[in-house]
Order: sequence, then C-alpha cells, then structure tokens
Amino acid sequence: MASREIVIDASGQVMGRLASIVAKLLLLGWRVHVVNAEKMVLSGDPTMVVQAYKRTVLGVRSHHSHKWRPKRPRSPQRLFKYAVKGMLPKGNNRGREALSRLRVYVGVPRELEGKPTVRFPDADASRLGRSFVELGRVAMELGWRGVGER
Repeated sequence: MASREIVIDASGQVMGRLASIVAKLLLLGWRVHVVNAEKMVLSGDPTMVVQAYKRTVLGVRSHHSHKWRPKRPRSPQRLFKYAVKGMLPKGNNRGREALSRLRVYVGVPRELEGKPTVRFPDADASRLGRSFVELGRVAMELGWRGVGER
C-alpha cells in the first residue's frame, strides 16, 4: 500500500484545481497527504474572496438553536477538505471511503519530513493572470487562530 501513497506540497497551488486532482486520486484508491495547506491560493481580488467566504461561512443564520446550527469550516485544513468533499460522489460508500484516505496538514508534520513531495504544474499559481490570496489569510479572517496560538 506504500506505493499507492502520495505527499502533495500545496504551497503556491490553486485550491480548486488541486482539489479536483486530489479527488481523482482518491477515487483511484490513492492515500493522499497534503502539506502546507495554509500556503494554498485562491484566485481573485483578495478583499472580494475574503468577503465571499465571510458571507458563506459567517453570514448563514438560522431560526433554530445555536447548538444545532451547521458548523462551517474555518481552518485551512477543513476548508480544503470541504472543497474536495464537494467533488466526490455523495451518498454512497465510495465517496466516504475516498475522503477517509485524505489527510491535510498545516506545515509539514514530522512523519512526512523526509518523503518526496509532488507539485502539479496545472494547478500552479504562476499560471494565474490576476491577483490571488493565500488560504491562510482567508482562514485568519474567518477566525482561525493559526498554528502557534492554539
């Protein structure tokens, strides 16, 4: 099973493009580790991207009890995992099992430090013709405290 394992360096990679590549790998049976999730980028004007995430994450209200409201992702790991989840089959075991093979990390954990990482040229941010914002900054605006402050 070790040959079907891949470590992806997400720094400077566009989140949506990388999520689609990761979803395809998960459906093929790969075990995927994504490192440096906070350095992933989202294309678009930084203030507009942050406002859109605040609207969808923080702006959703409910008439029900605050204990049972939908929990929205705020950390870079969960934001990326949520993007990949949207690209997997819903309502069956195949999608759930594929998502269980995904691990997302902020920074590089000790057990993955020596392993070779992969980067995808199709998802590189240098191909963007406009501005972009890092996922870590968006997460900070949503209330994520960062790595050292927990």
